[in-house]
Amino acid sequence: MKITIIAVGKIKEKYFEDAIKEYSKRLSKYCKLDIIEVKDEKTKENASLTEDDIVKETEGKRILEKISDASKVIALAIDGKEFDSVELAKKIEKFRVSGTSDITFVIGGSLGLHKTVLDRADLKLSFSKMTFPHQLMRIILLEQIYRSFRIINNEPYHK
Repeated sequence: MKITIIAVGKIKEKYFEDAIKEYSKRLSKYCKLDIIEVKDEKTKENASLTEDDIVKETEGKRILEKISDASKVIALAIDGKEFDSVELAKKIEKFRVSGTSDITFVIGGSLGLHKTVLDRADLKLSFSKMTFPHQLMRIILLEQIYRSFRIINNEPYHK
């Protein structure tokens, strides 16, 4: 199975990079992992809704260019469906069993995802009603994908 994570912006802190490397190494046992960073747009302080939408649209075009036509897309969105870890594992396994070998997770920038990206998504997933820094969200997502594969393979995991 191939898992792709498309994320807006770069990781700057070494401790985040180290955590990403660790989970990438752990996941290599279960899947081919590809992490793609797309450039984020500068956002003005006190920008209008129209200006914010232009930023999201620009980032959205960059994201959509990186998504394979054959991929199932899971967009991270605050208003998405919330799963527990077992439910997420079941969803990933259901995609796999139904013949999907390519899943793309999308993490937006500071303003979220543009409507065009959300429309392309097969599932909108929320980790919480809270907002997390998108750099930290990558690590949380990687950990949950790793946990999902552990669950799918009936391997022990921390509950």
